[in-house]
Amino acid sequence: MHVVLVEPEIPQNTGNIARLCVLTECSLHLVGKLGFSTSDYYLRRAGLDYWECLTVCYHESLEALQQTAGSGRFLYASTKASRLYTEVSYSQGDYLVFGSETRGLPSELIESHPETAIRIPMWGARPRSHNLSNAVAIVVYEALRQIKGF
Repeated sequence: MHVVLVEPEIPQNTGNIARLCVLTECSLHLVGKLGFSTSDYYLRRAGLDYWECLTVCYHESLEALQQTAGSGRFLYASTKASRLYTEVSYSQGDYLVFGSETRGLPSELIESHPETAIRIPMWGARPRSHNLSNAVAIVVYEALRQIKGF
């Protein structure tokens, strides 16, 4: 399975997600302009000694990744989506796409892919969304629960 972060801004979130990817055997794709250097102390600190075990790929754009992805399906996580993440049947080759911490994914992307746009339910008015690393963990573990049957 693949975790895709589009223009992540906070190194600690990406470090936590990198650790999650290593422990769940997911590859990590970093797309576009990053808000930090991958040699950043805070990124490495959050990922601890897991970073060298990580399968990480860098892409200039989401379109560039999609051109090289083969037959993998792209699922777009957004607070703007209408379909719940639990309503999807996940597959091993899926790409789970998450936007930046402050902007998320573009509305046009979600609107043009309603069948593969997913959201995590929220009931409170504040904060406006889950922390990025928490959101990734929620979706990855649901996908793995379905795929691996645990």
